[in-house]
Amino acid sequence: MAKPNYSFEKRQREREKKRKKEEKMKRKLSKGSSSETPDTAQPGDGAGAPAAEQPADTD
Repeated sequence: MAKPNYSFEKRQREREKKRKKEEKMKRKLSKGSSSETPDTAQPGDGAGAPAAEQPADTD
């Protein structure tokens, strides 16, 4: 009887997970871009600036 190749099975599972994750990302992007304008499609561009302006409260 042949010995099971666990590393091959693991690679197959990882590839399937990656494929599903990419499909989910594409669905989210296509869903979000259809309801949003291109200007608001990138919320990460200015998200860090307001936090940097606030002084740290040190007592």
